[in-house]
Parts: sequence; structure tokens; C-alpha cells
Amino acid sequence: MLIRKIEVFLRHTRMPPTKFGRLAASDPRFVLDLRNGRMPRPATERRVEHFMNEYRETTGAY
Repeated sequence: MLIRKIEVFLRHTRMPPTKFGRLAASDPRFVLDLRNGRMPRPATERRVEHFMNEYRETTGAY
């Protein structure tokens, strides 16, 4: 599930959930909504996973 991947990403990068939501999905409530059961569209899921992969590559985070 996407929320599990995001939670691991947030722990490793120490990024606040609202910042992640703004950067990855242009929605500061994105992570909170996922935690509350929101199901993202497939395109949104791909965009968020792409953001996490790019962030890891450019910053060397874990």
C-alpha cells in the first residue's frame, strides 16, 4: 500500500507529512487523508512514487 511506503519515507527523511503532501501531491492534507482511508487515483499514486524515487536519488536519502 502507498501509505506504508510514504510512512517509511517520512521516517527515513524526517520530512513532515504536510511538506510531503505539498511537494508530492500539491495537497498538504494528502498524508492525513491517506491515514484516514483516502484511496488515491492511479495517476496520483504514480506521481507520488516518482517523487519519492527522485527525492532519494537527488538527496541520497537511504
